[in-house]
Amino acid sequence: MGRTARVLSEFCIIVNNAGVLIVYLIIMGDVMSSSVRHIGVFDQWLGHGFWDHRKLLVLVVMVVFLAPLCVLDRIDSLSMTSAASVALVVVFVVVCFAVAFIKLIEGKIEAPRMSPDFGSKMEILDLLVVIPIMTNAYICHFNVQPIYNELEGRSPQKMNQVGRIKTALCVVVYASTAISRYLLFGKDTEGDVLTNFDRNLGIRFSTALNYIVWVGYILHLVLVFPVIHFSLRQTVDNLVFEGSAPLTESKKKVFGINSNIVSAYIYWIYYDPKYMDSFQIY
Repeated sequence: MGRTARVLSEFCIIVNNAGVLIVYLIIMGDVMSSSVRHIGVFDQWLGHGFWDHRKLLVLVVMVVFLAPLCVLDRIDSLSMTSAASVALVVVFVVVCFAVAFIKLIEGKIEAPRMSPDFGSKMEILDLLVVIPIMTNAYICHFNVQPIYNELEGRSPQKMNQVGRIKTALCVVVYASTAISRYLLFGKDTEGDVLTNFDRNLGIRFSTALNYIVWVGYILHLVLVFPVIHFSLRQTVDNLVFEGSAPLTESKKKVFGINSNIVSAYIYWIYYDPKYMDSFQIY
C-alpha cells in the first residue's frame, strides 16, 4: 500500500497503544488509591495518608515494576508475564463462578435477562460501548510478527497453530468473564468491572474475595502493560529509525527509546493535571 499507508498505520498504533497504556496507569491509580467511584485498596488497608497518594503509587509501580519489564528486548522474555496475566483472569472467572454457584444454591440469584432493553436509550448507548471494547481485544495483535520471528522452528503452519490456540483461549476467557459476571450480578452488572466488587457480595468472605479481584486486577494490568509497550516501542523504532539496525542489536537504542517513552508516561500521569480528561474517551 506504499510508504504513506505504512507511516499512517504506525502512527495509529503509537497513538492507540500509548493511550491504552496511560489508561492502564490511571486504572492502577484508581484501584490502589481512590477515585470518585472507588475507595482505594491502600486507603482501605492503611487509612488515608501519603502512602495512598495516587501519583506517588503510580510512580512507584512504574519505576519498580513496569520499567524493568519494559526494558526487555524480546517478546519471548515476556512469555511468563503473559501467562501469569491470563492466569489472573482465570482466577477472576473462578471467583465469579464460585460466588454465583453459592448464591444460586442459596436462592439469592434472580433469573438474568437474556436480551437488551431496546426501549431504553441508556441500554442502547451501553450496547454501543461494546464496540470499542471488542476492538481493544486486538491490542496485542501487533506482536504477531515478532512472535513469529522468535518462534522456535518457525513455519507458517506452526504459526497458524499458535494463532488458533490463541484465538480459542481468548474466546474462552472473554466469554467466561462475561458469562460469570452476568450470572453473578444480572441486571446490576456494571460497565466497570470493579464497581460490582466494591460492595458486599452476600456470602461469607466477601471482603476477601473483593480484595482478590482488586489486587488481581492491578497485577493483571502490570503484567499486560509490557506486552503492549513492546509493540509500541517496536513501532516507534520503525517509524523514527527507519532502515536502522533492529532493536535486538542495539542495547543503547533500546534504552534510549524506553527512557523516552517511560518518561512520557510519567509526565502524563505525574505532571499533567488534566490527564484524566485527556483520555476520558478510553
